[in-house]
Parts: sequence; C-alpha cells; structure tokens
Amino acid sequence: MTRKYIDCREFPSEMNCTVALSADTDKELLDAAVQHAVSVHRHEDTPELRTQLQQLFKEGTPPIVAPRK
Repeated sequence: MTRKYIDCREFPSEMNCTVALSADTDKELLDAAVQHAVSVHRHEDTPELRTQLQQLFKEGTPPIVAPRK
C-alpha cells in the first residue's frame, strides 16, 4: 500500500493555507481532508466535495518545501 497526500499549498486561497495531510489509506486521508476543508475553508461536506478532494490525492508524502503556485 502506498502512502498518499493532499497539499493545500498547491492551491491559492485567501488564507494562504500551509496544511498538507498524508495517510496510508484513501479513507483516512479523505476523512481528514474533508474535516479540514469544512472546518478551515468553510466548505460544505457534500459528495461532490469528497469526489473533488479524492481527485487531488497524490502518491507519496508531501514535500517539505512548499510547491510553487
């Protein structure tokens, strides 16, 4: 099983979010990403949000240095 991650630093936001999340399972990463999107970015937890987030998952671990925008 390959570790996966999602990195807010890759996407522009008003708050310049620097959070990157990683997990060993898609379910665990999706649950954490949804919780972050809802509590920090004020998104609504919908099936569409979950689908969009899953499409942004990458294999491996987030880089230490923020990706260029």
